[in-house]
Amino acid sequence: MSLPASSHKSPSPVSNGFPADLDIEKAAHINSLNTSHTSSSTTIHHPDASETQLIVSWDGPEDHKNPRNWPNRRRWTVTIVVSFFTFMSPVASSISSPSLSAISADLNISSGSVLENMTLSIFVLAYAIGPLFWGPLSELYGRLLVLQISNIWFLVFNTICGFAKTPTQLLVFRFLAGFGGAAPQSIGGAIIGDMWSPDERAIAMSLYSIAPLVGPSTGPLVGGWIAEKSNWHWVFWSVSIADAILQIAAFLFLRETYAPELLRRKARSARKLTGNPKLCSAFEDTNRSWATVMGRGMVKPIIFLATEPVVQVFALYMAVLYGVLYLTLTTFVKVFTLQYGEGPGIAGIHYLAIALGSTVGGQVAARVLTRVYLHLKAKNKDIGVPEMRLPPLMVSTMTLPIGLLIYGWSVQAHAFWLVPDLGVFIYSIGIGANWTCIQTYLVDSYAIHAASAIAGVSSFRAFAGFGFPLFADEMYTQLGDGWGNSILALICLVIGCPAPFVFYRYGARLRARSRGSSVE
Repeated sequence: MSLPASSHKSPSPVSNGFPADLDIEKAAHINSLNTSHTSSSTTIHHPDASETQLIVSWDGPEDHKNPRNWPNRRRWTVTIVVSFFTFMSPVASSISSPSLSAISADLNISSGSVLENMTLSIFVLAYAIGPLFWGPLSELYGRLLVLQISNIWFLVFNTICGFAKTPTQLLVFRFLAGFGGAAPQSIGGAIIGDMWSPDERAIAMSLYSIAPLVGPSTGPLVGGWIAEKSNWHWVFWSVSIADAILQIAAFLFLRETYAPELLRRKARSARKLTGNPKLCSAFEDTNRSWATVMGRGMVKPIIFLATEPVVQVFALYMAVLYGVLYLTLTTFVKVFTLQYGEGPGIAGIHYLAIALGSTVGGQVAARVLTRVYLHLKAKNKDIGVPEMRLPPLMVSTMTLPIGLLIYGWSVQAHAFWLVPDLGVFIYSIGIGANWTCIQTYLVDSYAIHAASAIAGVSSFRAFAGFGFPLFADEMYTQLGDGWGNSILALICLVIGCPAPFVFYRYGARLRARSRGSSVE
């Protein structure tokens, strides 16, 4: 199997500390400036004698203020806090699952209805819209401010959910809480890219990537005991208490990582210090108005979905993964309470199969990704290309159909409870591994445009996370657990398994003809 390295024309992914959504011409300009260094506290470049502005950039490639040059302890601290932010929102998305019957009884919702399932999944629907707002806002105001404000937004509306008196109130509050909780999902990966180089990124990305997978399975695990020992209001308030503690930690430990924002601040300080109004960073552009940036941020992900085959296929596959995950989250408790006669608390423990599988899959994939990437890079004259991320995906895609078949037919046969847990564990390994591989491949493939590509994938998969649980009860009623999960396994097999082989061979050619990345 040969790798077409020479046809890859995309710039190397954020290799000098510049984020994924950075303008390509400005990134190239600043990268060239980064090679110079002066002894002064501010590096000032005269790009052209005819230009009136003086460009302020990093003080050379080793500038300690560049997030790529931060000490490992600080970078890992920020990575862990951001990962917890990304973990908290999915916990809130699913923690009410074991309490759906109690919520329905209290708010006069028909048991097993679409409306009942919607009270759970509407939170995820907000993930389809949130990234289109929070991503561009982080480009305007930096990662830190957007992350803090969005989390406070989430905290407020998640708390209010516990006070809902009608189904409409609960749906509205859940949607608004999900809108705030979508920010870490949309800009968390960009923060990782701000701090870590491509050779380092896989491990950090694996920690970040397991959060949206382990979070949804942790929610029902905790929520099951809350449903058994207390009332449904506390499934929301317990998350808010934990999130408030996390917010305090964020105030203490998070720092701005977005290179354009840091350079804008540096330029403002230089102007104040010298009194020279001509000093500016390359990112203080009069054309970067609020309307322009927001419009571009909302349109570009749609353009990527419409024009990029790589994004289209992996968006569809990620949607299936996300849909299967939330479909399982919705039905898991019912399987073990109704068919196996367990209480909500004990039934919630089975969600450990999802959490453990996702964790194992994500962590193993990250380490294998790094080794395979460095090995193939060394064989390719030390030139790394995105397709080197795909060999582990070729193996991990097979775990989903295998696990789904074991889970579905063992439940159908009322086999010993460990057997369906084993099936869920196997396909959760696939979800975690595939998630890590695809996220890393997209970041490497689209480099400075990765934020738009990932936003498009994230928005598309959120619709599946919202829609799949709505038909779960009807599907299993009509087809049974065996055939219902067999259909899901077939979908995973048809969409997911050929994709890494096709893109390994043709991915570079497709990206060379990319139209989405040329749209500004």
